[in-house]
Amino acid sequence: MPACGQPAQPSPATWQHGRVTAATHSTLFPQAPDSADAVLEGLDPEQREVATALHGPVCVLAGAGTGKTRAITHRIAYGVRAGILQPSSVLAVTFTNRAAGEMRGRLRQLGAAGVQARTFHSAALRQLQYFWPKAIGGSMPRLVDRKIQLVADAAAACRIRLDRNELRDVTAEIEWSKVTQTVPADYALAAAKAGRDAPRDPAEIAQLYNVYEDLKRDRSVIDFEDVLLLTVGILQDRHDIADQVRAQYQHFVVDEYQDVSPLQQRLLELWLGDRDNLCVVGDASQTIYSFTGATPDHLLDFRTRHPGATVVKLVRDYRSTPQVVHLANGLLAQARGRAADHRLELISQRAPGPEPVYTEYTDEPAEAEGAARRIRELMGTGVPAAEIAILFRTNSQSETYEQALADAGIPYQLRGAERFFDRPEVRKAGIALRGAARFGGNDSLLDDAVDLPSQVRAVLSGEGWTTEPPAGSGAVRERWESLAALVNLAQDFAAAKPGATLADLVAELDERANAQHAPTVQGVTLASLHSAKGLEWDVVFLVGVAEGMMPITYAKTDEQIEEERRLLYVGVTRARQCLHVSWALTRAPGGRPNRRPSRFLDGLRPGSTATAGRNATGGSGGIERGFTSRPDTAPRRTQRTPARCRVCGRTLTDAGEMKLMRCEDCPSDMDERLYERLREWRGVQARLSGQPDFCVFTDRTLMAIAEAEPTSPVELSRIPGVLKRKLERYGADVLAICAGQEVGEGVDGE
Repeated sequence: MPACGQPAQPSPATWQHGRVTAATHSTLFPQAPDSADAVLEGLDPEQREVATALHGPVCVLAGAGTGKTRAITHRIAYGVRAGILQPSSVLAVTFTNRAAGEMRGRLRQLGAAGVQARTFHSAALRQLQYFWPKAIGGSMPRLVDRKIQLVADAAAACRIRLDRNELRDVTAEIEWSKVTQTVPADYALAAAKAGRDAPRDPAEIAQLYNVYEDLKRDRSVIDFEDVLLLTVGILQDRHDIADQVRAQYQHFVVDEYQDVSPLQQRLLELWLGDRDNLCVVGDASQTIYSFTGATPDHLLDFRTRHPGATVVKLVRDYRSTPQVVHLANGLLAQARGRAADHRLELISQRAPGPEPVYTEYTDEPAEAEGAARRIRELMGTGVPAAEIAILFRTNSQSETYEQALADAGIPYQLRGAERFFDRPEVRKAGIALRGAARFGGNDSLLDDAVDLPSQVRAVLSGEGWTTEPPAGSGAVRERWESLAALVNLAQDFAAAKPGATLADLVAELDERANAQHAPTVQGVTLASLHSAKGLEWDVVFLVGVAEGMMPITYAKTDEQIEEERRLLYVGVTRARQCLHVSWALTRAPGGRPNRRPSRFLDGLRPGSTATAGRNATGGSGGIERGFTSRPDTAPRRTQRTPARCRVCGRTLTDAGEMKLMRCEDCPSDMDERLYERLREWRGVQARLSGQPDFCVFTDRTLMAIAEAEPTSPVELSRIPGVLKRKLERYGADVLAICAGQEVGEGVDGE
């Protein structure tokens, strides 16, 4: 068994023994295959099945490192080279420009140039730009690159004061609302249902969201999410345009399907129409972006929506050694929930490597120094720094590792995060501390500060630091963690140098900042677990794997805990050969050792006891054929007539949509003036009864009323949400408003 960092002995060049490799190990300029059959060479049986399944719906469940991108690019290339697919008729979509670029590059190498490989937004934007003059007329509104200024203007209009970090968090909530197709009036209920930790009062966010949308209309601009929303709207409203798009694209491939949002799924359905030439690829166990609106439900429900689908499971892992794969499988074996029920048990195709190394440290600086020391040893044996990564849960952890690597003279690069001393809150805090060091004698804020740590706490309290962290995640939490890191640094500095002054600490901060502002070079990667998705290294250090950080403190629900487990799984599967897992018993030297290793490691690290988990049902690889020839062999369904959209005919599952009897995105024939009169009347009723507006009627019920325009109590009672009690109490008023009549001031009593 090779030592960590040493290359394993080469295996025979067959698909069973490593011929299928990751993109990072491919030849830079390979020769294109000379025939369609040559495209299939080197694929394993399951990958070959993906590549040759060119008709009907196909679902590829692909575990980490199993060559999913290879399978789907060879699928497209085989279809093109065999003359089955026209390059211009294929649209492959994924989630990042990097992934789309990689896909285009591989297709060119396979002799399938001309295939469109784009992100959802890029594909939608091209269609929107092309069809806007025909569908809307005139020039398309300007696309704003950054919506945060518009959110700031909305806050000013609402007289709500938001700092920079709160602006970022509110912006994220607006983005989530739009991709989940939640309108401002429904934000509070939707956020509560989704278990979101709102950065402000939900009513305030709903108000900001509403004013934000008004500002966009007034200024004739659209945002990133509008690109999808408007494209969906045009394809729904203009069947001639939808037909034109469907005539252009007849075959669709969707990568990372577990990350699809409801809005992206709706767009995909409109692209498809009534066809089923769709291939989706994903892994529910790598769903780590649910906070942005992503959901694996579309992937897991694919067979239900497409009973005739072919399902192919890729479980042969060509990236990681059996030792790394064993740990990854062990993590998911203890998982719970729907994604866990469909986990894939990976089978490593690589030669054996070293066992994962588990290390416990007394404190976080010792953990960082230990990682730096081991990295120095690895580099001394010939391991390139670029093939090593340190992965952590939050960006605030990076500073300790930046310092440790800088002290050891090890080059590094940060991915997906600013350098610690480049962060705005850290720069601003440095200015405040420098000012206090110079003029603190005249600052009453420092009158009660008896030592250096208390002085720093006093100064940083003016920058947003508090003794207790803010609830939830997001930018406000990250900002607090950055300031807390400075407070902790001050405590450590004072303990190491008794009698140190505030000026001494400022000098220390300057020295640390200067040491870490060296010219950027290729070096060890420092990255959060989220930003490491899709990447891989020979050696990975997973640090801070302790309770409170993994899972993170604010992960409270079962769903949030399981997403934290999947995040650690993603981290483990980034390692090709060597994996180091570590944790610290306390934050600072001399602190109370009250931390314990993450519960996710129970039963996996030496000397620990396993926790109970749930056995999964989808572990083995293979192929499941769809039901195509004999309908009587299809899964039996309950004999219940589904609720269908009265506009497009799609089956409705959302309670709000069922209330409207249409998809929320489908065009509405609602009388806008009637709807506004009903809303005004509802506001009066709510004030009179001293209860929230939605307790009278929800927005969706009012919309349904405005669309139906009932003329009798019987017609009104048929609208979902108008129960007997509300019909008796409010029916006369509602019918009067629908008839265009004036109503009284309200209803007295119950």
